[in-house]
Amino acid sequence: MFGIAQIVALLLLAQRGLEEIYSAANTRRLLAQGAREVGAQYYPVVATAHLGWIAGIFLLISPNATVYWPLLMAYLLLQVVRYWVIATLGRYWTHRIITLDGAPVITDGPYRFTRHPNYAVTLIETLLLPLAFGAWGFALIMTAIWAAVLHYKILLEDSAIADRRAGSNTTGATPGPAQKSEQH
Repeated sequence: MFGIAQIVALLLLAQRGLEEIYSAANTRRLLAQGAREVGAQYYPVVATAHLGWIAGIFLLISPNATVYWPLLMAYLLLQVVRYWVIATLGRYWTHRIITLDGAPVITDGPYRFTRHPNYAVTLIETLLLPLAFGAWGFALIMTAIWAAVLHYKILLEDSAIADRRAGSNTTGATPGPAQKSEQH
């Protein structure tokens, strides 16, 4: 039986699948330009956590779950911020940690407010969407898992761009590769 939670999970899977296609194209192009990937061995952990969250929404939330519409609307509004991040990084946005020596570090768009806006969005999304269906336990567990996964990914990412950040190679106008490889 399908309910709103299952429909939302399928739409989420389609959304993130399209994002993966865009990310993979950007990754291939950046690598062809001489960029390098950092933390490739960690990427399956990130992908598994993400797919586990989507699968949990589909499988663990009852098709008859009450929908808390204000929370669902808040989740949908959060997608504006998500795509603001993606638009800010443009053709440099990837799910992976891809870095190109000499590229500027982004300080424009949502990066004016925080160094890792997509990861902030990821944590809020992970909490909000299950809460929109009353799945408090699942929301808290997955948010804790994502916090641990993203903490390590941020360490890898910050290390990958440390030389560029230290060199004050920042920009507010021109995106550079792997300023953030942010995924959710």
